[in-house]
Amino acid sequence: MGMMVQDQDGVWQDLTLPFPPKMADGGRPLVQERREKVSFDFGDMELVQICLPDIFIVYGDMLLQQRHFRIRSMEGEDVVELNFALAGNGTVNNRASGMQYNFSPNLHNIMYIPTFDGDASYHALEPYKFFEVHFTRPYFMDLVKDTGRLLSGFAEKIDSKVEANVRPEGLQMSFAMHRCIREIMDCRFSGGLKLLFLQAKCVELLTLQAAAFEQSAPGKTVLTSSHDKDCITYAREYLLQHITDPPTLQELAAIAGTNTFKLKNGFKELFNNTVFGYLNEMRLDQARTLLQEGMPIKEVADRTGYSSVQHFSTSFRKKFNIPPGKFNL
Repeated sequence: MGMMVQDQDGVWQDLTLPFPPKMADGGRPLVQERREKVSFDFGDMELVQICLPDIFIVYGDMLLQQRHFRIRSMEGEDVVELNFALAGNGTVNNRASGMQYNFSPNLHNIMYIPTFDGDASYHALEPYKFFEVHFTRPYFMDLVKDTGRLLSGFAEKIDSKVEANVRPEGLQMSFAMHRCIREIMDCRFSGGLKLLFLQAKCVELLTLQAAAFEQSAPGKTVLTSSHDKDCITYAREYLLQHITDPPTLQELAAIAGTNTFKLKNGFKELFNNTVFGYLNEMRLDQARTLLQEGMPIKEVADRTGYSSVQHFSTSFRKKFNIPPGKFNL
């Protein structure tokens, strides 16, 4: 759905980037993609738009000079949005419905907003990064048919064309979600393979979200307060900052201001992984990036905190089904 933003002079600016025109034979490529940097008097944006049958992907970042905006939606397709806030903070109020949406780093949600006319507030001079997948409403309804309780209730509201989201406050993104988003951004396929790959990854993202929402249903949580969640989130950030020399579980729990029971179970609840399973995923993901950049294997092993090249090679082969020496050849 296209968006219009009102600048400081009261002029409405169209933020919708047009896709390339039809090809000479009147057809269109299987995957349409457009990358563009745009500048307005209120800030700069860098956007990537990818269009597939029944799926629209948009991601990018923006740096704004103006804190408050008026925003309204343009006429477009009826879509359901998978929303992932990667960096920065913002709040959006829909005057048409009275609903408010808060965006913070590493939060995800699924939302249906048939009409939007309202206000947005972002922190000026703070980079805001986002990733979204939009499914056409009929396609989304087919995907979530006969799923869990939360998504079924959400689908009932969509069927009635009532604005809704799965959880008002959203949930913390898991490592698997971050990795799936990175794989979409780094897709190197073309033609039919690119179409199949992107379709599969978008559905995978929806599946990861659905599982996370169902697991977070009331009565299945050990995190009974916002303080508990803040402690677990801080534990993850501390862990990532000390990837080469991680603390023990007991040490990490003390650092985060919680106990080992809540750390272990709360971490699994928020990030769908164990503490050190998450750490290992991050190490291997970082190692893959370093290998792609041409760094020698021994240096990669040292940089990512492995005790030996052999230990690193075993873990890398188990994860990616290929030894590091043959990766990216």
